[in-house]
Amino acid sequence: MFRLWAKIWKNGKMKQDTVIENGEKDTRTHKVFQALEQVCYQFDLSVPMWLDTNIEEFKKVGKTKFYQDSFGESISFDALEIQVIQEDMPWE
Repeated sequence: MFRLWAKIWKNGKMKQDTVIENGEKDTRTHKVFQALEQVCYQFDLSVPMWLDTNIEEFKKVGKTKFYQDSFGESISFDALEIQVIQEDMPWE
């Protein structure tokens, strides 16, 4: 099972969160993109752009924050954070 935790931060406080699960057979990259799309749908947001800093941070620690510069429209919060909290096991 693959699980991604998404959180909306404003003024240093978590205002909203959700966990997206995906048990399908697919690549990790596809699961991350699909989960991010589901998060944005749930939070009624446009899907943010992955900047180089997001890509590098996510590769290193499985977690990143999207700020205003990643969104094509104005956001009412400080950051959208995503974090992989469970990876698929090879035997699944």
